[in-house]
Amino acid sequence: MTTPVLSIENVSYSYEQKDVLEHIDFTIQPGSFVGLVGPNGSGKTTLIKLILGLLHQKRGDIRLFGKSIDKFKEWDRIGFVSQKANSFNSGFPATVYEVVSMGLTSKVGYFRFFKKKHEEKIKEAVDLVGMSDYIHQNIGDLSGGQQQRIFIARALVSEPEFLILDEPTVGVDTENVHRFYKMLRDLNKNKGITLLLVTHDIGTMTSYASDIACLNKQIHFHGDPESFNDLNDQDLSNIYGHPVNAVTHDH
Repeated sequence: MTTPVLSIENVSYSYEQKDVLEHIDFTIQPGSFVGLVGPNGSGKTTLIKLILGLLHQKRGDIRLFGKSIDKFKEWDRIGFVSQKANSFNSGFPATVYEVVSMGLTSKVGYFRFFKKKHEEKIKEAVDLVGMSDYIHQNIGDLSGGQQQRIFIARALVSEPEFLILDEPTVGVDTENVHRFYKMLRDLNKNKGITLLLVTHDIGTMTSYASDIACLNKQIHFHGDPESFNDLNDQDLSNIYGHPVNAVTHDH
């Protein structure tokens, strides 16, 4: 039986007296591309922090690659890309090559020279996200969508098996959002990287992901995009707590 990349069982979490997550049961199998959707304040960011070990669940069990998160040490198997397009300092004096090389720090160490094999890994990661022509360009000169590709390359350079992305398309224009999602789908299918993508973009996500999970304190839905698309607007409105009209984008 295949060991899940992530398994969450009966996890709850609260800040002070406010419940943020309640009885979460959630599993991600190897090779999946999971889109995690839900309204603001639904607990998506808290769930990601729990998965990354930045918060500790008060109840329940979280396992990564079959190991309890309390004992899990192989963090280089996991990559993380956060919201950057809106907050990145465009004046930061670093080239694309230098930014991506930062993803190897945990393996190489600080203030050490890269060997040829490391340089090849950096170039390969940049090529994977389609940005080879920009490798020596200052990252501050790139568009928001291009910057996000570079942050993904930085996460990919350490060759993670599981990549988590938290609202990575914030501030990215619509045309580049589709290119961005297509790139992620290609990484998932061609490189076998398991993906968990947090997003508000319900309609677009269903065109690319293999699984959709809808969170609003609890997991209200976890299944394939076709089943999710079969939910009517009233079902979605009940989950989100306000009127929702989902628009599906076919490509």
